[in-house]
Amino acid sequence: MPSPITAGLRFLFLLITACCQTSQDSNFDPFVQYVIDSTLGEESFQSEMQRQKRNMLTFDLPPLDYTVDVEVSLMDSSFLEQIKDYLKNMTLPFSTNISNVEMTVSNINVTTVCLPSGENHSCCSCENGYAWPSAVCSDLITCPSVSPAPDLPCSYMKEMPFYRSYCEPQTEDSCGMREPIVMNMSVRLDIDFWDDLRDSSSELYKKYKADLEKAFNASYRCLPGFVSATVTGFRPGSVFVNYEVKAGAASFNQIANSNKIVPQFLDAFYRPNQATFRTEITDQTSFTVSPVDIFEADTVILICEINSTSKNVTWYHYNQIISSSFRYSMERKVSSTTSRSILKIINISMKDSGPYRCTFTNSNQRHTVIYKATKIITVSPLHVTPNLNNINVTCNSPEMQTNSPLLSCCIDRHLPSLTGDWKVNGAINITGVSSFSKNCTEYKLNINESLCPPEKSGSVTTYTCELQTGHGAKRSQNIRVTYLRTAHITISSSTNSSVSEGYAFNLTCESDVNNYHSISWKIQSGNNTKTVDCGTCMKNSRFPAMSVLTVKTATQDWSGTYICTFSQKYLESSANVTIEVISLPLKQNILIDPIAASIQCKVQQALECCISANTVEDYTVTAVVQQNEFQVGKKKKGNLFCYMYNYTETECSKEKELTAYCKFINRIGQEVNSESIRLHLIPDKEVSCSDSFGVGIEGATLIKPCRELNNPDGFTQGNKIYKCSNKSWKVERNDCLSTAISNLLTSAESLVNSPEAKANLPNYLAELKENTRKEQNTINTSPANLGAIVTILDMVSSIPADAEELTIQNFLSTVDLIVADSTTEAWEDLNKEEILKSSLLLHSVENFSLRLQPVNNTIPPVSANTLQLQGIAVTENSNTDYNKNFRSTENLTVNVLIGETEIQTLTENSTIVSVMYSKLGHILPHNEPEYVNGLLITTTVSSNRSQKFDINMTFAKKNSSLKMPQCVFWNFTLNKHRGGWDTHGCTPTEVEDYVICSCNHLTSFSILMSPDKSSPVIFEDYITYIGLAISILSLVACIIIESLVWKYVTNNTTSYMRHVCIVNIATSLLIADIWFIVTASINDQKQQMRRDICLVATFFIHLFYLCVFFWMLSLGLILFYRLVFILHNTSKTAQKAVAFCLGYGCPFVIAVITIAVTLPRNNYTRRDACWLNWNDSKALLAFVIPALIIVAMNLFITAVVIIKILRPTIGDRTNRQERNSLFQIGKSVAILTPLLGLTWGFGLATIIKNSHRAFHILFALLNALQGLFILVFGTLWDKKIQEALLKRNSMSKWSSQQTKSSSLILVTPMLAMSYPFSRTFNNLCGKTGKYRVSSSEPSSSSSENTSKSYSLLN
Repeated sequence: MPSPITAGLRFLFLLITACCQTSQDSNFDPFVQYVIDSTLGEESFQSEMQRQKRNMLTFDLPPLDYTVDVEVSLMDSSFLEQIKDYLKNMTLPFSTNISNVEMTVSNINVTTVCLPSGENHSCCSCENGYAWPSAVCSDLITCPSVSPAPDLPCSYMKEMPFYRSYCEPQTEDSCGMREPIVMNMSVRLDIDFWDDLRDSSSELYKKYKADLEKAFNASYRCLPGFVSATVTGFRPGSVFVNYEVKAGAASFNQIANSNKIVPQFLDAFYRPNQATFRTEITDQTSFTVSPVDIFEADTVILICEINSTSKNVTWYHYNQIISSSFRYSMERKVSSTTSRSILKIINISMKDSGPYRCTFTNSNQRHTVIYKATKIITVSPLHVTPNLNNINVTCNSPEMQTNSPLLSCCIDRHLPSLTGDWKVNGAINITGVSSFSKNCTEYKLNINESLCPPEKSGSVTTYTCELQTGHGAKRSQNIRVTYLRTAHITISSSTNSSVSEGYAFNLTCESDVNNYHSISWKIQSGNNTKTVDCGTCMKNSRFPAMSVLTVKTATQDWSGTYICTFSQKYLESSANVTIEVISLPLKQNILIDPIAASIQCKVQQALECCISANTVEDYTVTAVVQQNEFQVGKKKKGNLFCYMYNYTETECSKEKELTAYCKFINRIGQEVNSESIRLHLIPDKEVSCSDSFGVGIEGATLIKPCRELNNPDGFTQGNKIYKCSNKSWKVERNDCLSTAISNLLTSAESLVNSPEAKANLPNYLAELKENTRKEQNTINTSPANLGAIVTILDMVSSIPADAEELTIQNFLSTVDLIVADSTTEAWEDLNKEEILKSSLLLHSVENFSLRLQPVNNTIPPVSANTLQLQGIAVTENSNTDYNKNFRSTENLTVNVLIGETEIQTLTENSTIVSVMYSKLGHILPHNEPEYVNGLLITTTVSSNRSQKFDINMTFAKKNSSLKMPQCVFWNFTLNKHRGGWDTHGCTPTEVEDYVICSCNHLTSFSILMSPDKSSPVIFEDYITYIGLAISILSLVACIIIESLVWKYVTNNTTSYMRHVCIVNIATSLLIADIWFIVTASINDQKQQMRRDICLVATFFIHLFYLCVFFWMLSLGLILFYRLVFILHNTSKTAQKAVAFCLGYGCPFVIAVITIAVTLPRNNYTRRDACWLNWNDSKALLAFVIPALIIVAMNLFITAVVIIKILRPTIGDRTNRQERNSLFQIGKSVAILTPLLGLTWGFGLATIIKNSHRAFHILFALLNALQGLFILVFGTLWDKKIQEALLKRNSMSKWSSQQTKSSSLILVTPMLAMSYPFSRTFNNLCGKTGKYRVSSSEPSSSSSENTSKSYSLLN
């Protein structure tokens, strides 16, 4: 390019496009030279043409069309229009030959015109039909001298020298030709805001809008692709103008340059603030998201890119700025023309769904441009759907081995990057082959029988399929495959293929597969198939896998083919065996006649055994009398086959008892014996009654069966008892059952022995209730019929029953009918029998409620007049107390409470059932004068429990005048299993008209109460209170006297130890008596004592009464020691140590052991007094046995003392001394007898049942006056004490006694010099002063021993 010659026109560019057609050897030099020479001159283009020539082709080409760009620089811009006109007016096309090249110029156009604009810059514009290429679009900066005229072309600043692209023919890709965008812009006018600017219809608004739009259109018209500029509104803050500019994509510099020239076209009044121009561009950002389908846990990359440079990027999620963290990472890349920001989200979640916005901000002092882009991201859960969730596979099935299962997992869409994996986990490791297809992964199992041993049958192998999106998200699903193995079942029988009716047998079914789910037994007989459901007749075990079916009494119902089936989910494995039940009459179905009778010597007695004529079996029957068998005759009587034999007794030497029975043998050789016929041989001369019934002496009884030949069964159960009276047989008792009840009893026996007992129970209970109601009048007057109903209830209660309301209702209603008031007399007769039917009835209800099986985890509440039943089924969510309230028709109430902690110890599906009775409690026998004073409640728990189970019951009193409540339960084992009320394990708490019973076990509970005590009992209590008061005063006097005379009577070791024992005996008895009278007073005032206070009182009474006896033993041992071991001497300290260990140590050990053993069982104390228990735990023996042993030992010691005194050693005593010794023996016996506990000999007699009242009175009298005996015989009768008291009363003698030095001088004990009661404490503990013995007093071991013995006896 040539250098400019003048500063005003430095550069002028003219681009000429020449389209020409040339030959192969074309040479453009002549033509170019021609243009230059003829138009501008050679010099102007010489250097440029040299450059162009270097770019020309110099080899031969075929004729082609060429477009030639020619740049023309003018030194004078005035030639511009002339050249344009010249070129426009040229005749085209024209041909020319330049350098032997034929050329045709078809078109010449001016494309770009540039005018100088400052140093090194030009203002360039495109001619009509031409536009700047898109590559330079972002670099186009409007010239400062832009014209506001919209029809004039826009000129753009170009830096010189100009080596970039020129204007090109306008196309869709040219600069500014693409779809325009909307730029939201604003600027602040530093003028006051008027409210009219809020109203778009106001004149001020319209004026501002018109002026500003005119200026904006002029300023922004040269932006690439400019369309319009529109004011959209005003807002306060001075005046902010919001406007939209619709144009092509513009760079930051282009917008900033246009903003700069806005004031040029705006009136100065508006005062636009150049620093407040702000532009928001929302559709010029490239926003991409990867991956397209986003799932939870994916790593997602968001990329925003703009065609501008910006270093400030901000990301938003729901208008919340996203900051870098462990989940969010951001990366920025900026080039010369573009800016890119990358946001990476790791482990994306559902809450990360929503709009994301990236914002690029580019600003300087005058302008801010913001690029915004928003994308909405949807995060979906990765749902993996298996074709199967659980599948059962039979390993040893040939079909399964050839056509093994196909497992698959799929998602709901196709993902190119999706991958899958399979994992196997389980005891049975059967693998397979995996494959992948579209959006699924598949796994074909390879079933191998060897990998599935029998012991692992039922094991579950988990196949886990895991699908991964390739972007971090992965999900897995488990398919549980239960591998089963067809079990090998064996069945065996305890008998052969045949068994007789009435016999027991069992079947054992075993499987080689332990992991079964259930075992069932069925009996197939012909076309009939019965499911065995008989409660306890089946016992199943898992190791080994075995089921034992035990049939206790075979009947025809048990005949058939037994099918034992082990079930493993859907897979069943079976084995079968056929058992034929051969007819044989059941023992209870053989009628014997007579049942008991008298026979005469050598006189025939007809013996008869009958069975139902419905049998088709021909039995071999013999009569057996006294082990001798006889053939019988057979005869049909009505519906009976009777086998008869006339027996004659030939051995008649004496009266004797004979037994006879019938033996039935069936075709397989099994037999059954009838009940025994009792025959009593009587002398002929004593026969009083003799007729067709039989013979008998006066007063003899004859028992005959109940025959009803028209009964379909042939006979009715029961018997009649005849008595020989006035030479004729008269009915004494009719125990024949009514036909209906007899049939019910027979049906009950069949039901209990039926394989379908549980299924048939509801119908039977309905029949039982209906027939009992119909036979009510018969039951009221017949103890036999009443007892039969009780027996029926007891039998059917052993059958488990579903807790259906109707089933429970029928059972309870039957019980209610037979405990009605109208049956009272019948119950009185029944309760006299050996088996207590009322106890059996209670047991049957307990049994029934215990075996109730909940339906849908519920037990419905059921009421039947005098009975109510409530209960619950324990589930894993049982977290509340068991709290049930009952109310009888008499408005009595009882509440049952079991704590949540107890319930949580029960196994799942256990039941707790309570039954309330308002009548049955009064039918049960009780001891007078105690009465059942509330409702009777039974609570059962089906879970097996060996430990204690705490239960609280609150009974309302029926009769508030009764006292002394006892919480009792019915103990079925008492009274030789007849049953009786028991208090073991229950503690009563009386609160006004209620009694709260706290028990540690379960059964049937109630309360027993008694009327007020009678006057004789009060008389004994008065003896106790008055005597104890005298005893306490005597003991206090004894202790005071001992303290006063202590130093006068303890002048040697033996005397000292004697008085230590006396003081401790008095103190122990005093403490025991105080506790005794306090607790007795509380009892008599009928105050409710706290249990812990009673326990403490009993412990101390026991302890200190024992102390009295053991101190008596110490006293006796000292006497024995001083008389027998005369020459042996022991120190006072050693004697005191032994005495205190014996007097307090031994009693303490015995008392502690007693309470430790009995207190945990809640039977340490009595129910009605604070004293040791006798009935339940025999804790009283812990006092009686030591006391009796001590009495015996002291009696032995007394005997030794008497013998020793009566038979002295030669030379010991004179005749006078012997007489004195006898007198002393009498005194010793008088002293030792009350002290050694003769009183408690009478006490032992009082614990004997039904002992005479005199023993109670003597015991109360002597026991109460024991303290007086100790005072009189142990203290006041002692001569030395009498002398000491006399000396104490004489002050002069007292003074002279203290000044004597020739006698024993006693140094008073510490703490006892001034205060008698302090001395008493020291005496009790055995503390004394030191002795100083005068030298004039003889001292020898023998004399000292004699003195000690004497002191004790006096």
